[in-house]
Amino acid sequence: MPASIILSNLSLSTPDGRPLLSNIDLTFAAERTGLVGRNGVGKTTLLASMSDEHVSHSGRILINGTIGLLRQDVQILKGAAVADLFGVRQALALLRRAERGDASADDIATIDWTLEARLETALARLGFDPSPDTELSCLSGGQITRVRLAALVFAEPDFLLLDEPTNNLDQDGRKAVTDLLAGWRGGAIVVSHDRDLLEIMDAIVELTSLGARRYGGNWSVYRAQKAVELAAVRHDLAHAEKHLAEIDGRAQEAAERKARKDSGGRKKSAKGDMPRILAGARKDRSEDTGGKSMQIAERRRAGALDAVDTARRRIEILQPLTVKLPSTSLPVGREVICLDRVSAGHDRERVVLRDLSFTMVGPERVAIVGPNGSGKTTLLKLISGELHPVSGTVRVKPDFAMFDQKVSLLDPALSILDNFGRLNPKAGTNECHAALARFMFRADAALQIVGSLSGGQLLRAGLACVFGGARPPSLLILDEPTNHLDIESIEAVEAGLRAYDGALLVVSHDEAFLEAIGVARRIELVANAAL
Repeated sequence: MPASIILSNLSLSTPDGRPLLSNIDLTFAAERTGLVGRNGVGKTTLLASMSDEHVSHSGRILINGTIGLLRQDVQILKGAAVADLFGVRQALALLRRAERGDASADDIATIDWTLEARLETALARLGFDPSPDTELSCLSGGQITRVRLAALVFAEPDFLLLDEPTNNLDQDGRKAVTDLLAGWRGGAIVVSHDRDLLEIMDAIVELTSLGARRYGGNWSVYRAQKAVELAAVRHDLAHAEKHLAEIDGRAQEAAERKARKDSGGRKKSAKGDMPRILAGARKDRSEDTGGKSMQIAERRRAGALDAVDTARRRIEILQPLTVKLPSTSLPVGREVICLDRVSAGHDRERVVLRDLSFTMVGPERVAIVGPNGSGKTTLLKLISGELHPVSGTVRVKPDFAMFDQKVSLLDPALSILDNFGRLNPKAGTNECHAALARFMFRADAALQIVGSLSGGQLLRAGLACVFGGARPPSLLILDEPTNHLDIESIEAVEAGLRAYDGALLVVSHDEAFLEAIGVARRIELVANAAL
């Protein structure tokens, strides 16, 4: 039987019981499917449900074949090496004992002599070839992602389930993932905001609050089909609303005519021009006719309301995210960062950055670029004060905010509202709610626990808590800000950053994003050859 994943009447919920997706019916065959949708709609949860993880759901999940899942975030155990991700530490140790002549006859009978060659082939497909003994703590986030992908390929599953596989990857890494999927002959379900990657998909499945919808073709085909579909649905909605308005208008006219007629009858009866018994009969007929007319009008209006409601249900009513960052009044030419002959690394014996100097002034926009492992995150930790230099000096304007990829400035155990109060202790309750509402965290949404948020919601919450206060920072430091955002949110953040009048330091591999926010200067780091 061909490999497949069948979802039948599937409904998913968050761990705290909040409904995500309802009554999903989908079939995934041996093709490449892009899974798209707004942040928080349930894409990651859907992948987890298909990988046999414990996810709160109802309905059926039928899987024919093996599954390999790439999560967005994993805990790396202390001392873990590349071989551990592949699950071959013991097999490699046995092979090396045999090569030294220390293995028994029984051991030799179980040895996989092709193991090292297959490891090299899997790593080569992702363009990265560390030794199996390399500790993962020595690798950058992007390098670890490549190794994890290589381990999935090594296992040869029938289906790859990939959650944002190009996050943290440099340009070479992104190309390696694209090439891997372009040549993949099994099934692949890919959650991604990377438009280049989505262009090689065979189908796109869109998740919305209304459910799931499959579109044949790649990202460009999906966008074109979506535009036609939305135009047709909006036309239907406009027609239904017009029909409802016409019915309401006719009902109002009929009510006014009846009121005038009833008024005339009452006046004639009051003058005594009409016998009382005749006046009473006419009143009864009028009330009877009026009651029937009202019933007919109500039925027509109910039908028109149902048509409007049906049309509206076909459109996902979502208020677009807007990011409006307040003015910082940072003077032109004011120094915000100065590094002088800095060398740094987590290990004094293995520095990642060596003899680096640069100055940044406001409101300059600078990008830190370079391949994975070149020290971009190390540089940001230096600037934020989390890491001290081995040599040299670092001066940073104290008025700054740094958004790392986990938005660590927020306490994951607290609600968004409580985090806002913690970062803005002088703000009153109404001020807190008003500021969060500007970033679409209204009412109960502001009470969500930060640790339960999706990656995109997390960045938005961080921006709300920092820029919703009375004194916005004049230096903003961003580490791969687009990694966990949906495409609509990326465009909104781009618009907000274009209007930001402070200094901006960004680490990003997303060239389109860097161009959109007006980066004027780049500082390119070179990878340490030791890695």
